[in-house]
Amino acid sequence: MQKITKEVYLKWYEDMLFWRKFEDKLAAVYIQQKVRGFLHLYNGQEAVLAGALHAMDLTKDKMITAYRNHVQPIGMGVDPKRVMAELYGKVTGTSQGMGGSMHIFSKEFRFYGGHGIVGGQIPLGAGIAFGDKYHGSDAVTLCCFGDGAARQGSLHEAFNLAMLWKLPVVFVCENNGYAMGTSVERTANHTDIWKLGLGYDMPCGPVDGMNPIKVAEAFDEAIQRGRRGDGPTFLELKTYRYRGHSMSDAQHYRTKDEVKEYKKIDPITQVKDVILENKYATEDDIKIIDKRVKDRVAECEKFADESPYPEKQQLYDMVYEQEDYPFIQHKI
Repeated sequence: MQKITKEVYLKWYEDMLFWRKFEDKLAAVYIQQKVRGFLHLYNGQEAVLAGALHAMDLTKDKMITAYRNHVQPIGMGVDPKRVMAELYGKVTGTSQGMGGSMHIFSKEFRFYGGHGIVGGQIPLGAGIAFGDKYHGSDAVTLCCFGDGAARQGSLHEAFNLAMLWKLPVVFVCENNGYAMGTSVERTANHTDIWKLGLGYDMPCGPVDGMNPIKVAEAFDEAIQRGRRGDGPTFLELKTYRYRGHSMSDAQHYRTKDEVKEYKKIDPITQVKDVILENKYATEDDIKIIDKRVKDRVAECEKFADESPYPEKQQLYDMVYEQEDYPFIQHKI
């Protein structure tokens, strides 16, 4: 893993702030009905992505996640204007406006979704890693899911085969405490989700998901294990989301005081404090970064606003058709 330098801290601050402000803008335009359907925001969990990206080799490593999936592809290299356009349902989006909020995708940057089915990405992540091992690649796949998805049976099937075949995959539970709206304590008789890996002799453990340094260190060890051919790792990232499960979540299951307490360890604030304490940048430098972030978000909004919607014909272009399919007989 690269050393965590002044430049890394400054990049972390700007990246995480951009992700936060990008999604704040999405929340605003959602209320204006420019973005429709469901919208699941990542506010508070940015350190998980920042630390993971620092440990990854973005020229070959892959990522797959659930439907809280807007900022991950941006971190992997996707143009954020195209991500916002996809949320708007515009033809300039990552899937030409056909995927929307829950299905951002980029083959070019090795980001494989965006999945609306809870836990659906877990066996797929193992499958991507199987493909890399089969073809002799030393790439590693990060397969991310929430604490709610940890209760899915497919997790156990994927864990079993990943250990049996020593697949180069890092299973990542982003435990933000409440799944869709039910606390971890009310969904199982154990609260240490990482211990699920023990039943498969899979290397596993908890990680402070609000601190990008701790995240980067844990991911580096897990990724190197996978790259060596030593198989999978299961990490439970203890994190927190400041917003509801989705924009329609009234959040009756927690108090405002609880959210306020977690904001005291906000990953963006933590990184900013380190920058100022170590004189990596001045307050004026920070203001310049803040302005740059604000301008970038405005560019994304403008691009999405001005992009056209898909033509109706595109609906038919997305359907597979084979004229000579052998099991269909056409009446003469």
